[in-house]
Amino acid sequence: MLAQFFAVSIFVIMFAFIISEKFERQNITLIGAAATLVIVFGFGLHSMDAVWTALSLDSMLAKSFWYAKNVEATINSGVNWATIIFIAGMMIMVEGMARTGFFAWLCMWIAKIVHYRVIPIFIAFMFMSAILSMFIDSITVILFLAAITVELSHRLGFNPIPMILPEIFCASIGGSATMCGDPPNIIIGTSLGYTFGDFLRNTGTMAGLSLAAAVVFFYFAVRKELNVRTTSVDPSKFPRPEAAINSFSGFVMSIITFLIAVVLLVTHAQTGLTVPTIGVIISVITFLVAPTHIFYILKRVDFKTLLFFTGLFVVISGLELTGVLRIIANGIKVISGDNPYLMIGIVMWVSGIASAFVDNIPFTATMIPIIETLAATTGVSMHTLAWTLSMGTDVGGCATPIGASANVVGTSICAKAGHPVSWGRYCMWLAPASILAMGICTVYIFIVYL
Repeated sequence: MLAQFFAVSIFVIMFAFIISEKFERQNITLIGAAATLVIVFGFGLHSMDAVWTALSLDSMLAKSFWYAKNVEATINSGVNWATIIFIAGMMIMVEGMARTGFFAWLCMWIAKIVHYRVIPIFIAFMFMSAILSMFIDSITVILFLAAITVELSHRLGFNPIPMILPEIFCASIGGSATMCGDPPNIIIGTSLGYTFGDFLRNTGTMAGLSLAAAVVFFYFAVRKELNVRTTSVDPSKFPRPEAAINSFSGFVMSIITFLIAVVLLVTHAQTGLTVPTIGVIISVITFLVAPTHIFYILKRVDFKTLLFFTGLFVVISGLELTGVLRIIANGIKVISGDNPYLMIGIVMWVSGIASAFVDNIPFTATMIPIIETLAATTGVSMHTLAWTLSMGTDVGGCATPIGASANVVGTSICAKAGHPVSWGRYCMWLAPASILAMGICTVYIFIVYL
């Protein structure tokens, strides 16, 4: 009982500091992790075994961690090193691609194809945001896409906010379609043993339906806000897409590296290569094709996020190993009364609403042991609960400016360009879009899975 009190207290305090945004979030979770190891496991449980379980260092020594063909994934408590290693590998690949000018070239190339017309750019950028976010972290996608949108807005004379906000939403929708698209999906996939194909066949379908609805919604919601020019545009006033390429050979090699990553992810269920192995392979390839830029790439990798994940997983293990998460799962079971429709509704909408106000990464990590318990004690399939949690956290995180890191990045770029985005203006468009998408996902799960 004392250990549970300590675990809950540390978790609540950690979350409060994360929401306050007064301190860097990796420092908060690392302090929380240290407090969990000492206070919860040491003073509360008097168990060194719990400490080692939380750190989970031995998981990386198992063959199944690196190669798991025809081996059922084992769900471990503690730090999910598979998630951390994979995200690190993808970060390295993305920084290698960014160095060559790939993202700026892609944006300018699409704008040129549609002859720099605002509405076609608006629609094309929404689809591009979703497609890129299926394979690349949505923060990176929005970072480059929003910057190019601001530049185009200056040249074409439209307000960038009505274009950037839909881009943010579509990035989250696209990220929900695959295992590597959004951090919550990476956590779900590596924790529960799902493959890239599993996500694409399940959340991918819901993401496709949601994206189609979102494009229609945003077209009618913001087209008048774009203040489209009726005069023709002189293409010569825009830089050539090729001008964004810093090194042609590096540009080609970065595309090849990206395609290799896609192939490895799509086929990892057949090859047996686990996601941490793929992360390592992609990192090595990135370094091999740009040996003189290794330190430049490493300097730009977001190590703070990796430390944030590490500390977070330890704190979550405190809740899990003391039985707190089992109590929460039993509470959801009691409320739903073993009604699968009500249970799915609770997981979907609680996940969505919570992710709108708190970071969806720690929320997902907290919910995974809870849905494990629900699946083990009720008649609802783990698959159904996993896809519900994925769509709830990914889509719900779009609803407010603080729901996901990509939201913060996009609105910050708007503000720096002289177009600050208020909470009211942000939520006026993205909150209804999030509700619409979550409604579509809920109905789809009711029809297909229950």
